[in-house]
Amino acid sequence: MIKVGLLDGQTIQAVIFAKQLKKAGYHVVLFCDTKMSYGYHTRYAHAKVICPSTQKETTKFHDFFLDYLDKEGLDIAVPMNDYSAKYLSKNKALLHGIVNFSIPDYPIFMKGYDKNQLMQVCAENNLPHPKSLDISILKKGTEPSDFNFPALIKPNETTGARGFKKVTSYWELWEHYEAIYNEFGNCHLQEFIPQGGMQYKVQILMNDKKVVNSTVIEKHRYYPINGGSSCFNHTIVKDELVEVCAKVLQIIGWEGFADFDLIEDPRSGKIQIMEINPRVPACIKASVISGVDFPQSIVALSLNNPLETYIYKPDKYLRYFSMDLLWLLSSKNKLSAMRQWARRFFSAKHFLQDGEFTDPLPFIIGTYSGLAKQLNPKFREQKKGMNQ
Repeated sequence: MIKVGLLDGQTIQAVIFAKQLKKAGYHVVLFCDTKMSYGYHTRYAHAKVICPSTQKETTKFHDFFLDYLDKEGLDIAVPMNDYSAKYLSKNKALLHGIVNFSIPDYPIFMKGYDKNQLMQVCAENNLPHPKSLDISILKKGTEPSDFNFPALIKPNETTGARGFKKVTSYWELWEHYEAIYNEFGNCHLQEFIPQGGMQYKVQILMNDKKVVNSTVIEKHRYYPINGGSSCFNHTIVKDELVEVCAKVLQIIGWEGFADFDLIEDPRSGKIQIMEINPRVPACIKASVISGVDFPQSIVALSLNNPLETYIYKPDKYLRYFSMDLLWLLSSKNKLSAMRQWARRFFSAKHFLQDGEFTDPLPFIIGTYSGLAKQLNPKFREQKKGMNQ
């Protein structure tokens, strides 16, 4: 039986990954940095291994992973978050003779993952994106005349809007920049897109510069309401977004899976590219319930096996129940919010992102762990800067 390791298997996306792969006949191993998580408690994994964090203990994880590969062996590795994706790309030359995976070479990886590099690629190729400015090339105190405020200070490498800070002038930029740089590293300044437009995800699997499978997701609700993670999503058809995102991947030479975030500017109606997530997102289940089995495609690509083109069946709704409940409780107009929240709940097109009756423990343990994180003031502080 082919042995597949899911790195950062503690994540919510690891649950649907493990389910699809086990159903397809693979032996699934989750590498988790904590037991208090969604992934660790799923019944769909054959084994769970506690290991160092790919984010906070990268060197320790590297030593651990090499030792595991030497003693236990693994056929395929699939990253579940940015940190494990970056780890595989950075160590591709060393690891590729030991374990199979589908991740771009590091220079290509960083052109997509580094938000500043991605914005430069979009600017050079006239692709829709918010106007951006590389702060690292500015002399402190300078005020270029061709950039308008308000704007966001955005770390080049971050997840979930951490480190974002809205500023209204160059004076404010330089006031806040040093603290953000010290915590998150190099940053860029990006035009602020006001609220009111739809946000989208485009998920694509590329092979030989061609789109094999793709899906598009509308983000309907978030928690926290401003600047949070999406908690109610809807799969749709929007071919023009797939086309522009595929063009980005073709330009930078990206092969394999990529997940784009895009935003509609309510002032113009123009949809703009914001970032590429180099791994499967938390809402990957939306694609699976819509007929596109990205887990099996990623494994097949890792093995250089033939790829199946799936029939996309959109118009499915995915609710991250625990976060969506917090959205409801934090809404100002409870009656109106309750009507909106209850809509689609009992529809056959409705699915839960964080739970299934056939696999209840991830929902119970993961919800407790997730709520504790969301209610942590420090965690919330990291994610609110873009809306201040």
